[in-house]
Amino acid sequence: MTDITPTITALRDPAAGKRIAAAFTLGKSKSPVAVAPLVQSLADPVGKVREESALALGRLGDPEAAPALIQAFDDPEPSVRMAAIAAIGRIRDPRATGALIASLKDTDDRVRIGAAGVLGKLGDPRAIQPLGELAGDRFAGVREAAEEALFRIRKRHRP
Repeated sequence: MTDITPTITALRDPAAGKRIAAAFTLGKSKSPVAVAPLVQSLADPVGKVREESALALGRLGDPEAAPALIQAFDDPEPSVRMAAIAAIGRIRDPRATGALIASLKDTDDRVRIGAAGVLGKLGDPRAIQPLGELAGDRFAGVREAAEEALFRIRKRHRP
């Protein structure tokens, strides 16, 4: 196994580009040692670093990252919220269901689409009513994502 210590150290480099590259590399490392430093990077002052850190955590797939990713659903940057939701979609952690339902009301339609998609993957029937409400959204892409998620959940829970 490759020593990832220098890459972890690069997450604290003054240059944002190096921090972004380090997060990307750590996500490809498949090393569980990378989880904690990437979780810390979710608090980086630069949105692009937070976004790449969230995506990297998704690639690692470690459920230990789920609480921090769920917290990132409230990030001020829509791209970070989208990345955190995508990461939860890869991890498929059911603890995210409530926060994903809340994200269906996000101001960014891309975040609503992502949240609907992940709820469809998780298949929790608690999402049926909120997704049904989202099926009336003014954006076609959001409506389609909600309808697809509803289909997946109902299919999974048919008697």
